[in-house]
Amino acid sequence: QGKEGNHVPALTIRTLPCPAEVEDMLTTGSESRSVACTDMNSHSSRSHLLVQIFGSIITPEGKVCSSTITLVDLAGSERLAKSGVTGDRAKEAIAINKSLAALGDVINSRASKSSHTPFRNSTLTHLLQDSLSGDSKTLMLLAMNPCKDHVEESMCSLQFGARVNNVEMSKK
Repeated sequence: QGKEGNHVPALTIRTLPCPAEVEDMLTTGSESRSVACTDMNSHSSRSHLLVQIFGSIITPEGKVCSSTITLVDLAGSERLAKSGVTGDRAKEAIAINKSLAALGDVINSRASKSSHTPFRNSTLTHLLQDSLSGDSKTLMLLAMNPCKDHVEESMCSLQFGARVNNVEMSKK
């Protein structure tokens, strides 16, 4: 936690002056993302992806106004028995499920207006603390699998999205 919010040690921040450079950086990040084949998905994300876009302007009065947009592509939760993963892939699935459970705890805490929000229970929620508190705006898009074989996972995703929808952000 620094004066500018949460950060990742050794993270590089780059100034990207044009949309083509932003696209190139997103491609680089995407190529670094871990994916693998499972019984449920031939191109399964094995990690979450976070991209932050920082912007600032100086008003005619000389005031600096800054904002951050955080884009998050969450790896989907997995039932080990259904995905058929073993070894390192099973460890990844367990870690993904743990971080998603921690995110669910944060969402539940925010929705119930609890006096404590457990942001530090996972790296994911700790990094998202600035985006999920204070005067922030949150939008969640869900990707659903239309196959009836995956209706349980789709229902879990929809229920999670409904809980996210119940969170009201407010100024501290």
